[in-house]
Amino acid sequence: MTDASQQHPDDDLASSDAALLEMEEDWQLGRITGDKEALIRDRLGISSPRYHQRLNELLDDPAAAAHSPALIGRLRRVRDQRRAARSADRLE
Repeated sequence: MTDASQQHPDDDLASSDAALLEMEEDWQLGRITGDKEALIRDRLGISSPRYHQRLNELLDDPAAAAHSPALIGRLRRVRDQRRAARSADRLE
């Protein structure tokens, strides 16, 4: 994991956004465990809803994709699958 306090000059991603992406990747890979909401508050100083809102916004940010391409790609696929399922449910 990189130092989240540093700006990433190669991809123009804010250090707070980089820290958020790194935490999500660590969570998904099982490198951190426990109460995710508490971890979000303790590590990032934001609420869980704000974390998830920002994470969703970052899925469409080219700088986020440059910083964490595998994570962003995986999360985009999940988001797209959920959207497709909701659309299919509405058509029934």
